[in-house]
Amino acid sequence: MLMREEQVGGLRIRATGGTDGKGGGRGPLVVLLHGFGAPGDDLVSLADALNVPAGTRFVFPEGPLSLSFGPGNARAWWILDMARIAADQAAGRPRDLSQDIPKGLAPARETLLAFLKEIERVFNADPRKTILGGFSQGAMLSCDVMLRTMQPYAGLVQLSGTLLAKQEWAPLFPKRKGLPVFQSHGTQDEVLPYVGAEGLRDQLVHAGLSVEWHSFRGGHEIPRAVLQRLGLFITKLVTQV
Repeated sequence: MLMREEQVGGLRIRATGGTDGKGGGRGPLVVLLHGFGAPGDDLVSLADALNVPAGTRFVFPEGPLSLSFGPGNARAWWILDMARIAADQAAGRPRDLSQDIPKGLAPARETLLAFLKEIERVFNADPRKTILGGFSQGAMLSCDVMLRTMQPYAGLVQLSGTLLAKQEWAPLFPKRKGLPVFQSHGTQDEVLPYVGAEGLRDQLVHAGLSVEWHSFRGGHEIPRAVLQRLGLFITKLVTQV
C-alpha cells in the first residue's frame, strides 16, 4: 500500500488514498482514530478494505501517548485505569463507562481539535466532505470532539465505541441533529459491553441524529461485513454533497 508519514498538528499521521495513493488531491477525507494500546498504523489497512469512490483520502493519526506495555509502538489517547478494569473483571462486573469522564479526555480533545484544524489546512479538506471516526477509544474521542466543534462534518463513524461522559455529552447531542452516524458493535464484546453501545445509539437517536446501526455476532473487532456496510455509508455521504 502506498502511504506517507509525517507530523501534522503535533501528531504523527499516515495518509493514503487520493490521486497519488498518499493522500493527495482534493477528494473527500476520512479521519479514523485507533483504539487504546494499538500501534499507530493499526487501522491503515482499512483504506484498502473499504470500497469507496476513487480519490477518497484517508488519514490515520497516532495517539500522543506511548504505552510501556502491549505490542511495540502501543499508543493511546488517554490512560485507562487498569486496576479498576482488573477489579471489575475479577468481580464479574461489566464495564459501564457512561458516567466516566477520564482525566485525559479534555487534553486529548484539545489535541485533536487543534489537529483537525491543521489537517483541514494541510490537506485542503472541505469539512462538508470530511468524515470523522474511530475504533474503541478512538471512537469515544471522535464522538466527544464531534460534539465540541461546529464544523459541518459529513458524518461520524463509531466502531465498537461506547457511551462515555453522559452528563457532558447528553446536552450536546441535539446540536448535531441530523448528522449521519455509522455505529457497529459485537454482541459478544468483552472489552466494551454491547449494552454500552446500545446506550450510545439510543442517546444519538433520541437527539435526532441519523444512526445506521450494525450489530454482529462477535467481539471487539471490525468484521468484513461491517467494512462492506461502512464503505457504502462513506460512499453515500461523499457523493451527495
